Amino acid sequence: MTFTQGKIEDLSQEELSRLVLDMFHRIVVHYGLWFTEVRHQMGLDAALKALGAASERSVEIQLKRLSRQLGFRMQNGVPEPLLKMSRDSLLALLDSVSVNWLANDGVWFQAVEFDHGMNDAKRCNDSCWAHFSPFEAWSIKRLLDLPSQPGLGGLKKALQYRLYARINTQSFIDEGPDSLVFQMNDCRVQSARQRKGLEDYPCKTGGLVEYAYFARTIDPRISTACISCPPDSHPDDYFCAWRFTLVDNPLTAGGR
Repeated sequence: MTFTQGKIEDLSQEELSRLVLDMFHRIVVHYGLWFTEVRHQMGLDAALKALGAASERSVEIQLKRLSRQLGFRMQNGVPEPLLKMSRDSLLALLDSVSVNWLANDGVWFQAVEFDHGMNDAKRCNDSCWAHFSPFEAWSIKRLLDLPSQPGLGGLKKALQYRLYARINTQSFIDEGPDSLVFQMNDCRVQSARQRKGLEDYPCKTGGLVEYAYFARTIDPRISTACISCPPDSHPDDYFCAWRFTLVDNPLTAGGR
């Protein structure tokens, strides 16, 4: 849609509505750029510390202003309409948000793939996981108020709060106090490829980054090893599996 008017005040109702959505999108991108630049200049730890302070203030400021403009109340920092939703509706909303996240990941992958090819798309994807996975772990760790070294119990709990956990089917095998196996029994992406008669997407390079970085952000003592992940062969009951081991020095024990 092309805007033909020179002044915002002259836009149509639909044009004004689209402008509002575009400005929300700009806020999201600008927010991410701030985090990216602080990380680039000062390192991940400093960026996460700044993010923790900025996000609390930003969400409070924006929701307070939007609540006045759109006519909803806030209770303890949460929009009242969310608090009044049924539990089933809230869980369904969580699922929708998780699927939207996955769709967003997919459209970015395709945007690079269609112009630059699969190799460049996979390279960007794997690098993105190197940044997103520790961020998601940090976010979940704060949300659950986990200690600095929560062990495999903390990792098991955190893995159940990932975005992936709402849209895939996963399971755990406790092998002992120092070893935990995680299985992705049903993967939305891989299952969709199977239904289309396609081979598994070779996601191992991304998974090696994703799971190792997530685990060591939860607890730096945790080492990660891949049991199987496409293009590796795998049994019918899971697409990928990972072993997490609690060790004194993960880097010398084969962990990443």
